Amino acid sequence: MILVLPLQMLFAAVLAMRFKVNVPFAMAACWLSNFVTNPLILLAQLAIGYWMRESLGMKVPGFEGMEGNLFGIDFNAASFILGMFVTAVLVALAAFPIVHLFSAVMPHHLPVRKILPLRHSNGEA
Repeated sequence: MILVLPLQMLFAAVLAMRFKVNVPFAMAACWLSNFVTNPLILLAQLAIGYWMRESLGMKVPGFEGMEGNLFGIDFNAASFILGMFVTAVLVALAAFPIVHLFSAVMPHHLPVRKILPLRHSNGEA
């Protein structure tokens, strides 16, 4: 899901270093959701959730005080949450093959792994 936090790149960099993954790639992924693109992404999530509820006839309860009209789209927190989960799944499904395609096309950008010699234990200390 898209995380709306200030200094999102800092959090991504710290977590990437902690889990020993590609720091520049983690920071670049934050550029997809910044203060310019966040409103568009959030509106798209709302529209997708509304479309799914209407086209599939899903009866999702509304949240008290969280309903209204936003840019011609009926805002409902249930629609937004549904759209957020659907887009999260779609982005995750799209990201997996893209990362593997990137690693296949550009293998020189992958970290070098050291091959450790195997230790054979024969019971001696």
